[in-house]
Amino acid sequence: MLRRIRGTDEVGAEYADLVAASEESKLVEQPWANILQRKYRPQLTMALLIPFFQQLTGINVIMFYAPVLFRTLGFGRNGSLMSAVITGLVNVFATLVSIFTVDRLGRRKLFLEGGTQMIISQIVVGTLIAVKFGTSGEGELSKGYAAVVVLFICVYVAGFAWSWGPLGWLVPSEIFPLEIRSAGQSINVAVNMLFTFAIAQAFLTMLCHMKFGLFYFFAGWVVIMTIFVFLFLPETKNVPIEEMVLVWRAHWFWGRFIDAGHKENGHLPANNNNVEMPPPPQRQKQGSNFTLNLGISL
Repeated sequence: MLRRIRGTDEVGAEYADLVAASEESKLVEQPWANILQRKYRPQLTMALLIPFFQQLTGINVIMFYAPVLFRTLGFGRNGSLMSAVITGLVNVFATLVSIFTVDRLGRRKLFLEGGTQMIISQIVVGTLIAVKFGTSGEGELSKGYAAVVVLFICVYVAGFAWSWGPLGWLVPSEIFPLEIRSAGQSINVAVNMLFTFAIAQAFLTMLCHMKFGLFYFFAGWVVIMTIFVFLFLPETKNVPIEEMVLVWRAHWFWGRFIDAGHKENGHLPANNNNVEMPPPPQRQKQGSNFTLNLGISL
């Protein structure tokens, strides 16, 4: 399987590393205490904020309540169902785009491009709805106008499906070392499920009170999370899990936590200004623990 994923027969060293890591993982004790240490502050922050931000893109509002949302916008019963089917198909095919490009373009580029795309489309959709419905919530949409609304919602769904959708699961799976991996992944999933539930419960009330402002609300959060990715999330493409510490140490912000953590444990830190990442292994195809996201982040 490893030969098939890597596209080469020279996988002996990597296979030996995997076996060694599997054996070492059985010896890990107190991962929950470990993850609270200062040197793991970057990983803990990502475990909390990435799933939190993923839900505040507003995607589950679209995927859970698409028929209700489109009927509220003035679509007929069949029109609202068809629009929901269309957005679902866009989600699937855009996710496939991410699968085939993530190891060539990198995680950060997809995050930033997808975030920008979602911001623009949400502002456009909110403005289109505001023009027709205003604050009263009453109005009608012509077929052409409705088609434009659906188009930009599809643009938004596509932006999510090749960025925050799959990468919200992929990136956390790449950043946790063995000693905190079980705790980190547990926190990631728990936060995701918590905010999936919260957004689903709050959506209808928010829609009734905020109306078109709901799209501006989520667009504002996407602005925040895109800035966060730009400033605080390093690129993890082609970086083995055991070498992620070098990425955090070289980062302008997280490096101070890594060095402080090593000092607490009696290790001498490396010079942040001179950290050089080893070249990625020469592989024909880079494999990833990639999760296919079909809109509902479960």
